[in-house]
Amino acid sequence: METSREARPTSGRRSRWALAGFAAAVFVAAAIGGLGVQGTTDEYAGLRQPGWAPPSWLFGPVWTVLYALIALAGWLVWRRVGFSPALWAWTVQLVLNAIWTPLFFGAGRYGLAFAEIVVMWLAVGLTVALFARVSRVATALLLPYWAWVTFAAALNLSIWQLNA
Repeated sequence: METSREARPTSGRRSRWALAGFAAAVFVAAAIGGLGVQGTTDEYAGLRQPGWAPPSWLFGPVWTVLYALIALAGWLVWRRVGFSPALWAWTVQLVLNAIWTPLFFGAGRYGLAFAEIVVMWLAVGLTVALFARVSRVATALLLPYWAWVTFAAALNLSIWQLNA
């Protein structure tokens, strides 16, 4: 049975360029977030935080791993089905990811950042559900990200409440 061009797995040079594209998209989201946290280590340390809040140095390594997983998951789904509704959801959650950090750190809008991270959490959940129809591996790669966003949302809410 012949499959459509979109559903056919890709390989070779095009696939490597696509992986680079997914990595670049995630890098842009990370860079936007990074701009939002420049010089905020003291700000974060000065906030009233719950006892379970991680130290600021932990965020960089965690996000580095998560961003690599996000890029790889998107690429795996693209290889299977092309730019599909699953990748539209992936794109939306990535844009929301880029927006959160400047809201929380740059603008200090903890309540608005919490509302935004709830929407992001839902977008990641939709992405996970849509990826599950395409690739178990891609789905599994997104689960640590969804768990971290869950944790970040709880931390955001707690910081908002403690610093209101």
